[in-house]
Amino acid sequence: MSPDPHRKLLIGLSPRLLREVPVELGFRGKTLQFLEQSVPHWVMSMGVMIVLVPTVEPGRAWHPATVSADDYAQALDGLILQGGADIDPAFYGEPITHARGRIDAERDRFEMALLRAFAAAGKPVFGICRGMQLINVACGGSLFQDLHEDAVTRDAHHVVDLYDEHLHEIRIVPGGWLSRVYGEDVRGQVNSIHHQGVRRLGEGLVVEAWSDDGVVEALRHEGDGFIVGVQWHPEFHDQRYPGLLPADPLMHAFFAAARARRDR
Repeated sequence: MSPDPHRKLLIGLSPRLLREVPVELGFRGKTLQFLEQSVPHWVMSMGVMIVLVPTVEPGRAWHPATVSADDYAQALDGLILQGGADIDPAFYGEPITHARGRIDAERDRFEMALLRAFAAAGKPVFGICRGMQLINVACGGSLFQDLHEDAVTRDAHHVVDLYDEHLHEIRIVPGGWLSRVYGEDVRGQVNSIHHQGVRRLGEGLVVEAWSDDGVVEALRHEGDGFIVGVQWHPEFHDQRYPGLLPADPLMHAFFAAARARRDR
């Protein structure tokens, strides 16, 4: 059957996991898989359908999965890896030193499997914050477990009380892919909600943007496919902040890659 160019794109979104559910929510002893609404609303505002991809766990004692990450990669047109908890440092060969909050190696393994399945299928992948860091780790890179504790910078990249209202400037690498998306020699302001960052760049990756204090703010895989990650949260770049780097050009580039792959 030939591709249908009129079919709306189907984009997968990996979930966050909540294992210690507040008692008032009523899910005693259960795990929630969830997402914050800004990413799907951003995607759907452009006429694209979003699909939450629950974790695939073939080894479960109850209801073991009989589908795989490869099945999702074949069925969907692209993948978004959203933000969330720190990645288990074991995936880049380090003990936990400065990680914060609960680490969930199950989510890490699942998202790496999704990333590799979509990449193998030639389907585009877009990573946001943790998603960018996961791309780097999956390609053999490593992370600073805390930008301050590891003495990378004195600048704040995460201010709890401000959250997505904490902003800083980035500089886009001239001549790179991101500079073609936004125009040459662009400086822009973005939000910043992370305490970790790229230490060793993964194999095949190139940096597309930096913060002024030298923290990697965007990266891309040099291969034929579309694998791009940004450290900021473009889904929060909305009409509240007209001075921030526009978010939509990133998503338009991602969708263009997804349509090209679907219609091939």
